Amino acid sequence: MQKLLVLGASGFIGRNMAEHFSQLNGFKVYGTYFNSKPYSGGNIELTKVDLTQAEEVEEIIAGKDIVIQAAAVTSGVFDIVNNPHYHIADNAVMNSLVFRAAYHHQVSHVINFSCSILYPSREGAWREEEYDPNFELHPKYFGGAWNKIYFEKIAQFYSGLGRNRHTVLRHSNNYGPYDKYDLQKSHVFGATITKVMEAEGQSVVVWGSGEEARDLLYVSDLCRAAQLAIEKQQNAFELYNIGAGETISVKDLTQKIIDHSLKKLTIEYDLTKPSIKTALSLDSGKALRELGWAPQISLDEGIKLTLNWYRENDTNVAA
Repeated sequence: MQKLLVLGASGFIGRNMAEHFSQLNGFKVYGTYFNSKPYSGGNIELTKVDLTQAEEVEEIIAGKDIVIQAAAVTSGVFDIVNNPHYHIADNAVMNSLVFRAAYHHQVSHVINFSCSILYPSREGAWREEEYDPNFELHPKYFGGAWNKIYFEKIAQFYSGLGRNRHTVLRHSNNYGPYDKYDLQKSHVFGATITKVMEAEGQSVVVWGSGEEARDLLYVSDLCRAAQLAIEKQQNAFELYNIGAGETISVKDLTQKIIDHSLKKLTIEYDLTKPSIKTALSLDSGKALRELGWAPQISLDEGIKLTLNWYRENDTNVAA
């Protein structure tokens, strides 16, 4: 049994990762939480850990074989626009301590998550090798994007020291169970689900013009990417784009969610609210060639699955 630790196992990506690996043979799954409420069920062993504290990080990582670093301070467009510093310091501290502890304790494989915000908008899908650190970043993403670049390079640095394999999954916008559905903290998919499902009148309000476009990936597909990297990655360091490979506008996404909800709602646009007008998608050909990975859940299927989950669960569980 490999001891697999999911950091941030009470958050959106982390909880999905923990549940995914807990259902596979060959893994004993451990997880951390901090501000969120712990949950029970399955064979996931949860521990409260402050990942900004070096001693606590060292203690939880000691003796583990695989670490999936899914812990992060995240939020939605409101904070990204109005409090762009919010995500920087704690994320930088957490990742620095995690990478160091994984090296100290000779963890065999470390997986961490980057993001498509490193790429500028364009019509064609981006390949990994097309990334250029001289790209002009969207001003609202500047701090968060450089944080992600730092984490990618630190993972590459530690992999070169010869003790650990490192995988960076540079993913697009994920959605699905355990996402944030609080309108102040959620990303576009979670926010739209909440607006549609909680609508009391005849319309739903979209922030901005609705022209923004996103590459949307159901979270179980990201979990499979992590699993395949553990099973198949040969080199000490690899970075993979993990995305659907196409974009959908917020306007069209909202209409799809309305249609699948079976509600009769019209769409209104509030141009006074913050929005980030970008549009890009990821080419995941490298993951297909090297890992045999491709997305399995279509957007329509993913919307149906998420709506069913939303109806059946407490939508404030993720933190």
